[in-house]
Amino acid sequence: MFSSGRHVTLLTEGTYPHVHGGVSTWCDQLVRGMPEVDFQVLALTGNGREPVVWQLPPNVYRHTSFPLWGPAPGRSRPLVGRERRRFIDTYERFLLAILDPAAPRSHFAEGLFGLAGLAREGRLPAALRSEAALRSLMWIWTMPHLATAAARPTVHDALTATDLVEHALRPLAARIPDDCVAHAVSSGLATLPALVAQHLEGVPFLLTEHGIYLRERYLGYRTEPQRWPVKALLLGFYRELNSLGYRKADLITPCNQYNRRWEERGGAPADRIRTVYNGVDPHAFPLAGPEPDTPTLSWCGRVDPIKDLETLIRAYALARAEVPELRLRLFGPVPAGNDDYRVRLEKLAAELGAADGVSFEGRVEDVAGAYAAGTLVLLSSISEGFPFSLIEAMSCGRATVSTDVGGVREAVGDTGLVVPPREPAAMARAVLALLRDDERRAELGRRARQRVVDQFTLRRSVDQFRRVYRELAGFPDPEPVPADPGDWTLQLRLTDPWQHRELATEGTV
Repeated sequence: MFSSGRHVTLLTEGTYPHVHGGVSTWCDQLVRGMPEVDFQVLALTGNGREPVVWQLPPNVYRHTSFPLWGPAPGRSRPLVGRERRRFIDTYERFLLAILDPAAPRSHFAEGLFGLAGLAREGRLPAALRSEAALRSLMWIWTMPHLATAAARPTVHDALTATDLVEHALRPLAARIPDDCVAHAVSSGLATLPALVAQHLEGVPFLLTEHGIYLRERYLGYRTEPQRWPVKALLLGFYRELNSLGYRKADLITPCNQYNRRWEERGGAPADRIRTVYNGVDPHAFPLAGPEPDTPTLSWCGRVDPIKDLETLIRAYALARAEVPELRLRLFGPVPAGNDDYRVRLEKLAAELGAADGVSFEGRVEDVAGAYAAGTLVLLSSISEGFPFSLIEAMSCGRATVSTDVGGVREAVGDTGLVVPPREPAAMARAVLALLRDDERRAELGRRARQRVVDQFTLRRSVDQFRRVYRELAGFPDPEPVPADPGDWTLQLRLTDPWQHRELATEGTV
């Protein structure tokens, strides 16, 4: 790629190349759009046995799955003497930085990088699970001036919290080459290897955020079974880690202005933030053509609680009371572990008397056809970055009704209706307003298509990241890449990208 020999290490968590979905689609577009760049992918996964569901292009020269769960890696030799005292001192400062608002902010970074040394030696898991470490956690938790003391944390709480922290810190042991640009495609755990490589080897660190990682952790932990002291520790860890990533990244590339504001509030210097919108290929998502004969609401994505399909189904039931022939078609896979959520959705539809109008279509290859199947395309999420499903539907010329989260309003502009999240009645009113106004619906679809062509193309997005990589590698001026007529990814940059359909083969669902 670069004359310095630098390449790119892509750091992912629970996404590419093991899962389909918006962030994975973005990753695949990025690596295919820059065939002159050598990528390795370091993927944080569950148990390390997850299959690769994307066909990796030739410029991905290495893919490593780094499991967060399963048996603890490394050696079990206990720390003794001076080593143990040094570890306990480091760990206690680390815990205080998480739990005590009055602790110096520097304690978290110092503690994290101190623990990284043990992680690289393979000795951190055993150290964290030692009796001395458990005693330190219990002592700090019960300090009278800390809020956790009133909750009377138990030894069981300490064992639970220690287990979760140990798994969360495993990526500290992941090594990335010192001659690369480290690109974390989310905040949180994916930033751990980049932070350590930047601190110890001076590796440039690029952070891209799609959804707001910390917000999603807070939303997720509301329903977790652990007691409050455990949640306070884990959420405090994610809060401090997010803030450290924001402060330390050499450059942050949020996919919308909403994320940028969040990052600035989290401590990111404004001059190190550069918004790069997601992009789609308008030729891969062409105008959809005539609407279906039966009024239909279409939704595309993964069946996941963050998508809040309960609100969507409730809104559908309300709208169906006014338009009895209305249908709801849900396109997208059910990720591993979400089967119970799908069952819950089916039960909800039955309770509302709407089950006969709701269909779960599963993952489809023809994603553009899924958008075309709807009179309207809906998005009901409670957290988003800059959703591919929305700009893809807009590219197809379909009017949309979406929840006002993340970068949704930036994407839609004045080409669709935006409603508050978790308000089925508001979503139903918007749906009915557009179903009853054919002219307005058609005009919104035309403007949506034009907005994508003008602002949210794949070529624009990929070229901006090409410049960012070169800048971080120390080569800000672009180098010409020889054209290869047989390689569509080179043509993507050198010619009109709308002549190439290959990006339509995976899509977002």
